[in-house]
Amino acid sequence: MTLPLFDPPRDPGPSFTGLLRHAGLVPPVPTADVSDRLPLAHGTTVLAVRYADGVVMAGDRRATSGNLISHRGIEKVFPADRHSGVAIAGAAGPALEMVKLFQLQLEHYEKVEGQALSLDGKANQLGQMLRNHLPAAMQGLAVVPLFAGYDVRRDQGRLFQYDVTGGRYEEQDFATTGSGSLHAGQVVKLGWRGEMSEGDAIELAIHSLEQAADADSATGGPDLIRGIYPIVATITADGFTRLDDDDIEARFRALLDRLTADQA
Repeated sequence: MTLPLFDPPRDPGPSFTGLLRHAGLVPPVPTADVSDRLPLAHGTTVLAVRYADGVVMAGDRRATSGNLISHRGIEKVFPADRHSGVAIAGAAGPALEMVKLFQLQLEHYEKVEGQALSLDGKANQLGQMLRNHLPAAMQGLAVVPLFAGYDVRRDQGRLFQYDVTGGRYEEQDFATTGSGSLHAGQVVKLGWRGEMSEGDAIELAIHSLEQAADADSATGGPDLIRGIYPIVATITADGFTRLDDDDIEARFRALLDRLTADQA
């Protein structure tokens, strides 16, 4: 096997997606609304909250196909690289593939250039992927992610929201997306305050997902019988860290006890 060679005008440089396009490995774009013909799984509610030392990202575990629950334990929060993460909402299949390609793109860039891409560069790269995905989004395969990370140059956590056209919008305090984003966003908006501690930010994220699940049928709450709980991760100067399920379970049980006591 030999490596492909390109003349200067066609050289994709450090862009892995550019290399795929030049090699003719781009998948065909759908020409009809596939969501009307196939039972597509859709991910729902994810959020990111900035606090004093970084960012908390969280997402429920439910995927739906119309009015049916297609998956109860899907993962929606992933590390993009050591200091950044991406959370997905929308058509689950294309979203998961986009995450894998995004992770590979960042790794490819770092190996070619010898240094990691800046946080703004990572956010722009994800926006470009969404713009390239727009024709498929118009056919019912929309993907709307969140991106967050710890900016080692600015020494602070940052988070970004997108639309289906690839528009990138940096948010200062928090961001939500998915079918339960309105309900989750209201809880975060009322509970967020400047210079929150990590524990407070985690508790706020968990509370917002619980309230979103209570109001939105497509958002999954904690499944105490099956032991399935939302994914929560922190991104700080030390990197991306996913919280253990035992920790999330304990926090959710404490939250449910408080909510039950408030109803008494």
